[in-house]
Amino acid sequence: MDLEARAHSEHPDELRLWLRLLTCTQLIEKEVRNGLREQFATTLPRFDLMAQLERSPEGLKMNELSRRMMVTGGNVTGITDQLVAEALVERVNVEGDRRAWRVRLTVRGRKLFHEMAQQHEAWIVEAFAGLNAKEISQLHKLLGKVKQHTTPLTTTAETA
Repeated sequence: MDLEARAHSEHPDELRLWLRLLTCTQLIEKEVRNGLREQFATTLPRFDLMAQLERSPEGLKMNELSRRMMVTGGNVTGITDQLVAEALVERVNVEGDRRAWRVRLTVRGRKLFHEMAQQHEAWIVEAFAGLNAKEISQLHKLLGKVKQHTTPLTTTAETA
C-alpha cells in the first residue's frame, strides 16, 4: 500500500513528507528484494550479512554480526547456516575461545557478493534516475540536516 494515501491535506507537511520518504524507501526496497530473488536466488537479509562480512575480511563473531545488522542472534545463525551450507561463508575458530568462532566470506562468497553488490548499486542508481546530479546533492544535504537534528533526539530517548 502507498503510505502516502493515509495523508490528507489537513495533515502537517512534515507528516506528508515522512510518509513520502517511507513510501519511496519501501518501493526501492521492494525492487531490490525482487531483483535479489530473481537474479541471485537470495534475500536481502542474506545480502546484508554478506555485506557486513565483505567489510571485515578477517570475519566477524556472531554477536558482532547480530549487533551490526540489528537483528537477533537467532536470525544471524539461521542465515549463516544457510550460507555455510552453500559454501559462501565459513566458520573459523577464534583463537583462545573454544566456544566462539568468526564467520567470513569464502572466495566463492566474495565473488558472488561482488556481483550482487554491483547489481544492487545499479538498482539504486536507477531508482534515483528521475533526479539530476544537483537534485541528488540537494536531497542528500537536506536529509543530512534531518539526520543531524534527529540524532540528538534518538540519543536522548535511548538514555531516558
